[in-house]
Amino acid sequence: MAHELDVSPSDRERPGSPPVVAPRSVDLARWCASRGWPVHPLTPGRKTPTANCDRCRQPGHTHKGCACIQAGRWCHGFHAATLDFARIEQWWFNHPGLGVGVACGPAHLVVIDIDAHRQQPPDRDRLLPGIPIPRSVDLGGLANGFHTLGVLAALRGAVSPADDETTLRVRTPSGGLHVWYRAHGSHRWQCSAGSSSTRALAWQVDVRAHGGYIVAPGTTTAAGTYTAIGPAREPAALPDWLARELARTGHLPPAHVPAPRPVPPRARQAVLAAGGGRDAAGRALAKVLGEVAACASVPEGAAFSAKLNRAAYTVGGLVASGHLSADAAEQALRDAAEQARPGQERRYGAIIRSGLNAGLLRPLSPGGRA
Repeated sequence: MAHELDVSPSDRERPGSPPVVAPRSVDLARWCASRGWPVHPLTPGRKTPTANCDRCRQPGHTHKGCACIQAGRWCHGFHAATLDFARIEQWWFNHPGLGVGVACGPAHLVVIDIDAHRQQPPDRDRLLPGIPIPRSVDLGGLANGFHTLGVLAALRGAVSPADDETTLRVRTPSGGLHVWYRAHGSHRWQCSAGSSSTRALAWQVDVRAHGGYIVAPGTTTAAGTYTAIGPAREPAALPDWLARELARTGHLPPAHVPAPRPVPPRARQAVLAAGGGRDAAGRALAKVLGEVAACASVPEGAAFSAKLNRAAYTVGGLVASGHLSADAAEQALRDAAEQARPGQERRYGAIIRSGLNAGLLRPLSPGGRA
């Protein structure tokens, strides 16, 4: 590798290995950056980021657009993480006592942080969120994150990340374990704390991903050194079973829900003719036409056909009850469908005709019901 690290003899046999004893921090930072992992300084002797300057500590100030980050200063923790070797040398050569943190999101890392704290377990429904544990199951001896993660892996017929020798694992000074994985695809996995009542993988198991950082192996704090263990010295791909569990437990941001699209002009005229949306029939028409038009924001998987069919059925019922003319009804549907799926008249024309014919047989009352 470009920068040799101070490692044990056994690790010198593996090119590119992270350190198992503390190197110079600048070498460690360069080692991480050479792997595409943006780095930022940690407070000397601690695992927390260095403090902000006075200006960046002002209420309401955030990392967005911060001049300090643009100027190459380390304010705002992992938001200041960099791959710039010149900046890295400026930071750590001038301040060799700084530790090294890695910004997980930009590094495309998901790190499973297993704690080994001696604590009283919570209620069994919070040990493995979303997985009920019957009262008949004896939980005697369950004391930490190694146990809960082991139970989860056993339920899924998989190897616990704590025992996964295919990936980089780092022993923490407190006796915990950081299991490093490489995220695949475009998923932006989110952080969580194992004690959270909202998003958590397992009790005493934290997740470090987008919006978080992890202490680099080889960093030394007042409590000890973060030490790589086992044969692997690089993160393996996130296992499929673990990705499914992270998705199940809410570690992906909510899907983007597009804002309602406006009803097309000619379709809006039909709404006005039906009461302008002020009465029940007009509101029903505006709702179903808006749902069809909104499919323009979602090229696939928007249930366009089902929404158009429902709209045509509703419009047919309004025509049958005298709230709308047949010509205006069909034109309103075609305008909404064309906005959502331009150039697909053959496809949406058949859906409109079918839905209208069915709706004409079921007149809708002013309340919108047949």
